[in-house]
Amino acid sequence: MPQAILIETTGGPEVLRPAEHDPGAPGEGQVRLRQTAIGVNYIDIYHRTGLYPLPGLPAIIGMEGAGVVEAVGAGVDGLRPGDRVAYACPPTGAYAEARLAPAAQMVKLPDAIGDDIAASIMLKGMTAQYLLHETAPVRAGDHVLVHAAAGGVGLLLCQWARHLGCTVIGTVSTEEKAALALANGCDHPIITRGGGFAARVKEITGGAGCRVIYDGIGRDSFADSMESLALCGRLVSFGQSSGPIEPIAPSLLSAKSATLSRPVLFHYTAKRPDLLRMAGALFDVVASGAVKVAPPARYALADAAKAHSDLEGRRTTGSLVLVP
Repeated sequence: MPQAILIETTGGPEVLRPAEHDPGAPGEGQVRLRQTAIGVNYIDIYHRTGLYPLPGLPAIIGMEGAGVVEAVGAGVDGLRPGDRVAYACPPTGAYAEARLAPAAQMVKLPDAIGDDIAASIMLKGMTAQYLLHETAPVRAGDHVLVHAAAGGVGLLLCQWARHLGCTVIGTVSTEEKAALALANGCDHPIITRGGGFAARVKEITGGAGCRVIYDGIGRDSFADSMESLALCGRLVSFGQSSGPIEPIAPSLLSAKSATLSRPVLFHYTAKRPDLLRMAGALFDVVASGAVKVAPPARYALADAAKAHSDLEGRRTTGSLVLVP
């Protein structure tokens, strides 16, 4: 019987436990996938800890993967058994050898994109796409600040923003991560361990600050991010690896006529034409070489707990995948 990683209660990485799981036959509008690679993301940690509540327990977490269609349910058009596909969407259930998933959220993979790469870039890459092109579009000449610049989303954001003509500033936690960010489009990596970053941002920008800041860290970076914004700048909070931002008064934004956004990828991909457009833009920029994707770190599906521990402990760079 196929294996999956089940959680019966929320908590630390130790709650991730292997178990037998047969998802059954696909229902209307569904496909059954044999998964070949599964993306590991911070949203999985939020689900595991209960920060983002799941519909119920026990549950299988995970929202990103790649594989092969094994069967299609009634009413499914455009997909057939044998198709290579990838996805990044609710509902959870990716941490499994086989799963059922909504056909409307499946994207066929071009030959140029391998399964490991697909499972590592669907969620992070489409996040970079909507941040740069839809939530807070950038233009050539902008100063852009990317937090966690050596992380999975950060490396993609830095390269893509640089490709669009921006000057990219990035925060990292170590010298090694600074070197990695520098090699991936970040013009000015800032090591923030033990200190802030606003003064250095102002120095780099001649006192003007950044027109756009992309922040997946949350609580620990918010105050300095606000200080680092240019007048009429946009702060996009798309994650909270350090914890949620404390409530703020709208008047705080008036000091710089700033705009604060808290977008969610799945709202942007809810309509299939938008999903296909965004995924297509991602595949194109990767296939062209403008955005280079390093092979992700690979963990066995049974080692999901170690993958979570390494990710939370900031012992990783780039992306992680689980391999059934």
